[in-house]
Amino acid sequence: MTQQPTTPGGHPHDRDRTDAAGTLSGPGFWATGGTIFAGVVLLVDGLLNILKGISAVSSDRIYAQVDNYIYRFDLTGWGWALVIVGAIAVLTGLGLLVDALWARVLGVFMASISLVANFLWLPHLPLWGLISIALDAWVIWALTAHRPQRPATL
Repeated sequence: MTQQPTTPGGHPHDRDRTDAAGTLSGPGFWATGGTIFAGVVLLVDGLLNILKGISAVSSDRIYAQVDNYIYRFDLTGWGWALVIVGAIAVLTGLGLLVDALWARVLGVFMASISLVANFLWLPHLPLWGLISIALDAWVIWALTAHRPQRPATL
């Protein structure tokens, strides 16, 4: 087994390239911008989850009633869950904006939880559920694709 030489640029997929116009491009460039976008999305999605949760807690009549849905749950209890998940997502989004490592790990977990929650919420808000699922998938990609430049350690 041969050992590959370590390059100072880190992972080869994270190297940004400069095109003819002098603009940065490459997967690392998109993932870095995606990380900032992920922080903003988690921050905004968390605030929206808090508002959706408050609406569900205050009145069950705001959302469409689905009688024959296999995943039946109390909207008041679900509202409290949304408030808690939303608050954690807001804190995680703020952590991502300051590039905290704990926020990157928690961000993947929160986006995964949000993706599943939005799937369960589809009958009540189908369009927004699908949009949220797509945004959560982008957040997961951005947080797992970007590898910040860190010194190599043994």
